Amino acid sequence: MDKKYLRSRNTADINRVSSRCLRVVVYFLLLFYAYLLALRDYDIRILSVSFGICAVLALIPGALVSLFKKEGRGYMRHLILWCTVLISTILITQLNYTGYPFILFPLLLASLYYNRTIVLYAALLMCAGILGSAMFQIYFPQLTLDPLFKAFDGNFAEMIIPLLLIEIVMSFVAYFIVGRNSLMIDKYIDTAVTMQENENYLIYAFSEISENKSKETGEHIRRVAEYMKVLGLASGFDPEYCDKLAAGAMMHDIGKLMIPEEILDKPSKLTDDEYLIMKNHVLYGEALLKDCPGEIMQIASVLAKEHHERWDGKGYLGMKGDEIAYISRMIAVCDVFDALTTARSYKKGWSLDEAYDEIVKNGGTQFDPAVVRLFIANFDKFREIHKKIPDKKIY
Repeated sequence: MDKKYLRSRNTADINRVSSRCLRVVVYFLLLFYAYLLALRDYDIRILSVSFGICAVLALIPGALVSLFKKEGRGYMRHLILWCTVLISTILITQLNYTGYPFILFPLLLASLYYNRTIVLYAALLMCAGILGSAMFQIYFPQLTLDPLFKAFDGNFAEMIIPLLLIEIVMSFVAYFIVGRNSLMIDKYIDTAVTMQENENYLIYAFSEISENKSKETGEHIRRVAEYMKVLGLASGFDPEYCDKLAAGAMMHDIGKLMIPEEILDKPSKLTDDEYLIMKNHVLYGEALLKDCPGEIMQIASVLAKEHHERWDGKGYLGMKGDEIAYISRMIAVCDVFDALTTARSYKKGWSLDEAYDEIVKNGGTQFDPAVVRLFIANFDKFREIHKKIPDKKIY
């Protein structure tokens, strides 16, 4: 998690809120349309076309967000502002005095973004909309319900200048309010990032204690965390959740704290009794973490319990297929791949290609075939991580 990502996520959230606001505007337009038909003698064709265009413009952002999930795209806020300005321009063109309060609508929506540049951008667009509305009434009076402007005369200046001044003055008010709020948001983001970094540091330090018991596992937890992040992104999870997966993955072997060192470091094959004791580290890990608050700890608890489960049901706890959490099926690949390629007290490390072949060969038996496909597609990234984070001998 970093500041850039948090700001982009905040913008995506505001895009969703703004698109919902515009959907609410559609209901307002329908009620206003019915009111004007009932109480005013307007040309129904011009009124219907104008309000229909406004309704379509209001629905466009919502459709992109709800149907196509485009709320995180950089162009979305510009599209939302343009639609809002066009709606306001059409309404002040057709409704004159009745529609003039709508000149502030783009400013209100722009203020949601905590970005002073966006506020000034919205004000500039709306000023252009005000001028465009007046010119449309002059040049196309037959397409206007009740044109207020007939020509570029004194009446034009008397009406336009106050509207532009109102828009400009209110834009500066919004500018200073948004600037103040933006500072508060930045402080919140800085605090959130610092807290996350501190939490990750503590998680890593806590996890390293369990790894250091075996004297030779070195950077295993760091590599597995990075492998998990690769598979998480490939699975379609958002970056924030992938960071949480990586942090939780660091604690997958935390239960080894409860295993005697003579079993952990035994250079020869474990006896059946010793193997049963070793297998219990998954239950110890779950017990240590399951009551800890927070999403990362809950992820860690699941991974600690299930990271030795097999797709075919022959793992430590006998869980099978979809009974195993998807994130646990991911870490099964990551953990085994790193274990194979790492030298331990009882074995030499395999080459990356040998480990790759082993993972692929066991897709559908030991490993979830879908996760193995992602592993194959992203193997170059696994190779880079293995090279970037070499083992260090721990004494």
